[in-house]
Amino acid sequence: MPKNLVIVESPSKTKPIEKYLGNEYKVVSSKGHVRDLSTKGKYGFGVDVDNDFKPDYVPMKGKSSVIKELKQDVKSAKHVYLATDPDREGEAISWHLFDVLKLKDEDYERVVFNEITENAVKEAFKHARKIDKNLVNSQETRRILDRIIGFRLSKLIQSKTDGSSAGRVQSVALKLIVDREREIEAFVPEEYWSIKGVFDAFDADLFSYDHKDIEIKNEEEVKTILDCLSYDFKVENIETKLKKKQSKTPFITSTLQQEASNKLNFNARKTMQIAQKLYEGIELENETVGLISYMRTDSIRLSDEFIKSVYAYIDSNYGKEYIGSVKIAKKKDNVQDAHEAIRPTSINRTPESVKKYLSNDEYKLYRMIYYRALASLMASATTENTTIIFDNNNYQFKTTGQIIKFDGYLKVYADYEDTKDTVLPVIKDNDILHANEIVHEQHFTKPPSRYTEAKLIKEMEELGIGRPSTYATTMDIIKKRSHLINVEYTANMENDLDKIADGKANWIKILHEFYDAFEPSVKEAFAALPKKEAQKTGENCPNCGSPLVIRNGKYGEFVACSNYPNCKYIKSEPREVVEVCDCPNCGSKIVEKKSKKGKLFYGCSNYPKCKTAYWDKPVGRSCPDCGGMLTEKKGKIKCSSCSYEEKQS
Repeated sequence: MPKNLVIVESPSKTKPIEKYLGNEYKVVSSKGHVRDLSTKGKYGFGVDVDNDFKPDYVPMKGKSSVIKELKQDVKSAKHVYLATDPDREGEAISWHLFDVLKLKDEDYERVVFNEITENAVKEAFKHARKIDKNLVNSQETRRILDRIIGFRLSKLIQSKTDGSSAGRVQSVALKLIVDREREIEAFVPEEYWSIKGVFDAFDADLFSYDHKDIEIKNEEEVKTILDCLSYDFKVENIETKLKKKQSKTPFITSTLQQEASNKLNFNARKTMQIAQKLYEGIELENETVGLISYMRTDSIRLSDEFIKSVYAYIDSNYGKEYIGSVKIAKKKDNVQDAHEAIRPTSINRTPESVKKYLSNDEYKLYRMIYYRALASLMASATTENTTIIFDNNNYQFKTTGQIIKFDGYLKVYADYEDTKDTVLPVIKDNDILHANEIVHEQHFTKPPSRYTEAKLIKEMEELGIGRPSTYATTMDIIKKRSHLINVEYTANMENDLDKIADGKANWIKILHEFYDAFEPSVKEAFAALPKKEAQKTGENCPNCGSPLVIRNGKYGEFVACSNYPNCKYIKSEPREVVEVCDCPNCGSKIVEKKSKKGKLFYGCSNYPKCKTAYWDKPVGRSCPDCGGMLTEKKGKIKCSSCSYEEKQS
């Protein structure tokens, strides 16, 4: 009997979803994107700029066979469900599948779930819909913009600088880094001094004179103050206040990446790879289940069902006094609220209960996500903060202490925060305390610190640059490449993409407005900036006598004539010939060679007269079954012509 066909992105999702849905469903994977823009047309954009930016899509490398298999599955299917990820990119992948598989409206439905659990998946199928073309238009506009900007700026950079490439979001991130570096270089440190009284249980810092703020700029000023001080400090004022310390909101993509960097020392890419695994499914004792909700989000919203379950959990495990209120974020212009914050799929699935099924890094990240979501719904902590002011000959010193009166959310989240008790001794007004010593120290103001991944992601988020799904990739690219686009422009573009997604802006009009302003600026830059002078090698071309220079090509650096295109001489570097065995066809030697793309293979030294070649290393012996050459790969010896494999001793 024909089955309903469900297409997801990741192969790891197929098994649990098929189990949830039952025998009437077959679940297969597209293995991510199946198509992308070609490199045809003007500047290789893969877009017809003169025909309202009509895109030209081609199968991605290695995806033709996947598309072919999916078409076969569709032929025998009763109905097709497109169940790619619940964001704009996932919506675009569903549209590409719809288009390339030649589906009709009556043949398919779009299904979206925020977590891979049985209840969530089954519930999603009750609310199937059609593809949201506004979301697709938004994502495709982003892709076209990135292609145009990336290709044009990369060409500009390659011809004018030592850089290799650029992109819309990466360029802005790089500009932030460069601007910060210039701040650091321009910074002039200023001298200042501190003075404090040292007691048995605490220190008290000088902060004012005659109740006015004081700055000590040099050692002479220090000596003047020390001459006025005694070792007796009189208590002038004691102020004690109760303060509420609220828990933080549950994680969104950017805050997860920041905290994983700060607390776990994970970079953004590692964080997202682990989170993807936790989302797609972990094999527990009797089931495969997603442990967290979808990890690409900028919303702190939690579902009513999850909140209800957490409140019951808090009441049962900690008591009613630990139940807090739901956090409601101030609405930002560039926040999408398509799905929830990052949270555990079940509050009853504690980190300790699943620890044995997780790697150490998976456990660390799941534990932080779990307790952040739990803590976000717990009551505030209450601290008693005490400030004591001492007077010493009209100079005021201050010390502070803190006692946690009610731990609230810190009951579960203390490991991730620095809050702790700082207990002061019992002190009364007008008491006179004798200091053990009075110490002074020289300091210098420091420049702003360089960006860490966490700080750069936070800055990008606050400026409205990029989207949660782009941060990890951006961090990778700016570390790998020597790469600029206006910060405000990029943030405004994100707002335009949001408007397209909401059906409030026309994507073709947005692209025209962008291109009509962008392309003249790029042409002006090409004309105005001096061309980068190629590095000379000190040798001359054997063909025309012009200097030889180092150039960058698709496969790395090479040496060529500076008189190109009039002279097309390229210097070939001599390399050691490594002989492997005799050629079975002509008797010459099989030697190591490299393809145009730099991949190692083994070919006859008598080429082109003899075209014998192997991708795997030949061992110089013939196959006992067919007489073909035996080759070795990863310690296994197999025949290059038949299925014979030599048994390992």
